[in-house]
Amino acid sequence: MAAKTLGELLEDKARRERVVDDCVQLIDDEVGRKSGFSGLAIKGAYGVVKAIKKGIIKESVSTLLNGFISKLEPYYVRYLQEGGGQPFSALLNKEPANVADALLSFTDEKAQRAQNQTMKKAYDKLRPSAKDHVQAAVPGLGKVIDRHLNEAQSHQAQA
Repeated sequence: MAAKTLGELLEDKARRERVVDDCVQLIDDEVGRKSGFSGLAIKGAYGVVKAIKKGIIKESVSTLLNGFISKLEPYYVRYLQEGGGQPFSALLNKEPANVADALLSFTDEKAQRAQNQTMKKAYDKLRPSAKDHVQAAVPGLGKVIDRHLNEAQSHQAQA
């Protein structure tokens, strides 16, 4: 059986919902850990975004997930080429700056086309420091992906 793509492994409807929920929790945790003046600004902007509409973070993660997965796909291909002997997160953790750049390239594209001006202004305000924050979240993201990849691969092996 041919190896599935990262997207195929994470696209099972029930699994996708859990991936989204885990990513929302990761974002909440990352924002909650921020401190100092910049942390206050991030928490404030995050609060504004969440106040726009109940469930907007989950909805946004769900909407963005396929794009993020596509940006992570080259890393997954390389992971498979290297034999997959270690967790996928280990590969991501070796290159957090590149992973952050890849993910942010997708959100930058989305932000340019955004219709909601409040969201766009919040994104534009936070974007200059976003790479550092996304880079800091890469280990947590890797753990989320590892958990769901392991589940998907176990399910695939049983099938």
